[in-house]
Amino acid sequence: MDESTNSLDDVSAGSSAEFPDRMSLMELRLQAQEDEITLLKSSLADALRRLRIHDQQIPLLKQHLIAVNPNAARALNQSCCADGFSRAHRLPSSSSQDAPSTSATSQVTNSAGNVESNRLNARPSSPMQKQGTHDRATQTESSVLGLDRVPLALTRTVQSLSLEDALPDSIQAAETTLKKQQGESLEEEEKGGSGGEKDSTWSSLVEEPIQPTTIRGLQANQNRGLEDQQGPGPHTPMSDSPAPPKEQSPHSGPLSTIQELEKTLVRRNSEKLGKDSQERTKQRLSRKAASSANLLTRSPSLESRAKDLLSGSQGSRRGTQAQSIKMFIRGRPITMYVPSNIQNYEELKMDLPSEKLELDWVYGYRGRDCRANLYVLPSGEAVYFIACVVVLYHISNQTQRHYRKHTDCVRCLAIHPDNVRIASGQTAGVDKDGKPLQAFVHIWDSTTLVTLQQIGPGTFERGIASVAFSHADAGTLLCVIDESNEHMLSVWDWAKGIKQAEVKSTNEAVLAVEFNSSDSNNIITCGKSHVYFWTLSAGTLTKKQGIFGKYKKPKFILCFVFSLTGDVLTGDSEGNILTWGKSAADVKTLGKGAKETFQIMRQTRAHEGSVFTLCVLQGGALLSGGGKDRRIIRWSADLAPERECEIPEKYGAVRTIAVVDSEELLVGTTRNAILRGTFSDGFVAIVQGHVDEMWGLATHPTQHVFLTCGNDKQVCVWNAEEHTLDWCTMLEESGLCADFSPNGAFVSIGLNSGRWLVLDLQTREIVSDLVDGNEQLSAMRYSPDGSFLAVGSHDNFIYIYSVSEGGRRYARFGKCTGHSSFITHLDWSKDGKYIMSNSGDYEILYWDIAGGCKLLRNRFESKDREWASYTCVLGFHVMGVWMEGSDGTDINALCRSHSERVVAVADDFCKVHLFQYPCPKLKAPSHKYEGHGSHVTNVRFTHNDSHLLSIGGKDTCILQWRIRGGLTGEVKDPPSSSPLSTSTSSPEPGSQQDKDME
Repeated sequence: MDESTNSLDDVSAGSSAEFPDRMSLMELRLQAQEDEITLLKSSLADALRRLRIHDQQIPLLKQHLIAVNPNAARALNQSCCADGFSRAHRLPSSSSQDAPSTSATSQVTNSAGNVESNRLNARPSSPMQKQGTHDRATQTESSVLGLDRVPLALTRTVQSLSLEDALPDSIQAAETTLKKQQGESLEEEEKGGSGGEKDSTWSSLVEEPIQPTTIRGLQANQNRGLEDQQGPGPHTPMSDSPAPPKEQSPHSGPLSTIQELEKTLVRRNSEKLGKDSQERTKQRLSRKAASSANLLTRSPSLESRAKDLLSGSQGSRRGTQAQSIKMFIRGRPITMYVPSNIQNYEELKMDLPSEKLELDWVYGYRGRDCRANLYVLPSGEAVYFIACVVVLYHISNQTQRHYRKHTDCVRCLAIHPDNVRIASGQTAGVDKDGKPLQAFVHIWDSTTLVTLQQIGPGTFERGIASVAFSHADAGTLLCVIDESNEHMLSVWDWAKGIKQAEVKSTNEAVLAVEFNSSDSNNIITCGKSHVYFWTLSAGTLTKKQGIFGKYKKPKFILCFVFSLTGDVLTGDSEGNILTWGKSAADVKTLGKGAKETFQIMRQTRAHEGSVFTLCVLQGGALLSGGGKDRRIIRWSADLAPERECEIPEKYGAVRTIAVVDSEELLVGTTRNAILRGTFSDGFVAIVQGHVDEMWGLATHPTQHVFLTCGNDKQVCVWNAEEHTLDWCTMLEESGLCADFSPNGAFVSIGLNSGRWLVLDLQTREIVSDLVDGNEQLSAMRYSPDGSFLAVGSHDNFIYIYSVSEGGRRYARFGKCTGHSSFITHLDWSKDGKYIMSNSGDYEILYWDIAGGCKLLRNRFESKDREWASYTCVLGFHVMGVWMEGSDGTDINALCRSHSERVVAVADDFCKVHLFQYPCPKLKAPSHKYEGHGSHVTNVRFTHNDSHLLSIGGKDTCILQWRIRGGLTGEVKDPPSSSPLSTSTSSPEPGSQQDKDME
């Protein structure tokens, strides 16, 4: 039985509850230590890179300065020694978009002479330059587009050199000449310069080689300047000259200094050859620093700590106006590129969508592992449950109402003697952090759907196995059996919420409980190898075990009822109906003091296999439902067979029977179907559903039709408008994904072995049967025009097929290779040329299909591309759907509406979310909706956005939500507000005990 199986699972889960927490803590510590090591390595590599740049640029700066003024050599050496490394002046940041753009000389106060100042003033700041500086504050990833950056060590050194005081006024003429010589090239750069060209900054100034023509020009200008200043009289030093004038010899002065400079340059060029090996080593370290700098953003805390150490690494490396945002999943950074139409990402506001969801229809019924879960009310409604919803289905009107106050899967039902009030019990489950939630029983009014009482929060363990109202006292008492190891039996005055008695029943599974119809102090329970007769007296429960005597003791007593004569009739796993009665005490055998016992009075052979259900009719006749033989037999009051019928094999065994009238019956089956019919006319299904976990969901492009497939190998095509199952077929394997062709005539289905099929919706025949790889398929997607089909596989590849004859023929076009993990989701662009895909290791890749299925290495180029659908769970436009601390598997699926106004999300915590679209900021608000009792595996909008469909995993439930508000109508509040607690409990299908009982 599933009860005992769940009990064992819960015990093992409880005993090791602390172990995952400790492991998670150790993983976090290890990740933090790895990030620290990465930070230190990259910082060291960056420091070596700066030293290399300093060694390369400072000699050139010295040469340039000495060529202009030899008297400044000493000042240069002293300035470099004193300030070159001790003063870390930083260039003013212009990351703000509002920074003034008058000239760069207002920002760089300590310039290397007026030559550089005039050159910078000659080039006004452009918007592209300003945007590049803005990128410097936001972009931390290495670029393949990039502008060459100014070496930070060089700019600091230039700022630290105070050269104004070291240059006499006689050098002004030389500076002016140099500026004129460079004027033409500057004007050409201003006219043809763009973001993709090299920026003219301090780097381009000091890196220019000193040409002989430049030296000769400086010599001539220097001589003319001296003649003009000296004139006929003696030379008088300027007031700002750094040293007293000295008498110059014919071989001293600027000319001799320039000649010496030429010799020095030749000597240094010869010395440079000996330094090649050191330069190559430093270049390797520089390249390592560039790659290591990108790892610094692995953690937000490390990123902030690294800003001081790597202040130069955050400069813009792109010649564009792009921004990038990083989100982290399990410590892994995922870069999202901001589209061009978003000017200020930080000012974006995320609001709740105006659209809301309202539960419209529930597909399915839980019959595979629950009993006594189908009743008919006087109002003409059938009451049953699936997932967290109790459904009231009006048989004649074919309408549904829903009781939605449960927070986890409903497991049992009981109807009050007044046939209006209902008791429903749920399982406990656990929340998203693994903490156990409380199980309870709700008593509610079936007319108003108002909760009247909640019984037992904090009292019951694991869940509620069975509930029953008393009959003799007009339903004052409620008996509850929980799913703990001892299967505690408790009796409650439910109106007052007072527990009157409680006792341990048995360690074996308990399958049913009922009050004696004529005495509220007598209670009967049955289950694995037992029948217990309980007596309630003065707040104490005492039990007597039924004695099988000469009859074979069955493995399970599955059900029981009270006959009109007061006898107890039980159905067991041997296919027998046993009649139990009270016998006088056997004083001869048991001696004095012996008490009365309950013994088998009669055994009736009823079914081949188990007797799953018994139902008493008004005239005293009895109905029994069989497991293995799938028969329903009508018995007279003295257990003589009168009529029988057999239900179709595709619906499974009989789980429970409910009486509609004297002829008509409702039959719940083990394959999650509810049948309606009579013995003479047979039975037809009015409720159907899957019997195992579902993953595949697709909606028709033009009709109110959708398809589901799952591990039960069923492919079901549903009519969302009429709430019916159009047709169903069985496959040889489990179906995991599906998609309709754009013309709506065909549907492709991906299976768990790499095989995929194409079905004709009209003929329901397979028109194509192909195989790609040997692993399960996870995504099927037609291009917008239907000319291509993309097949995503767990072998890390996306297979592309060309489609012809309207979707009937398929030919391999190519294969997308590049993912390092299995494919999870994919979408086509609106022009049908590109694909966006996600993988199991949180990659976002883009593919050029028209260009030969090539991987687009530069993901930045796809930031403005428009997508025909949006089901990828990772992307800039849906970044906000992820909760803080998500591990990457918390969101199973999402889907953007066709109007591109909202996006629906299916998560691992039984919730369906509705966000606005786009949703690019973390912690975005959403509408949350409960109803599923297991992880939600998929969501899809219908073709006109009138409804949203969501499918569950283990709960095998399909929920159809009507969209209210926005463009579809007025905003209405949800019909009922569910409690906020969440659960990840999922029922187990088909336990071994169920197989034994059949």
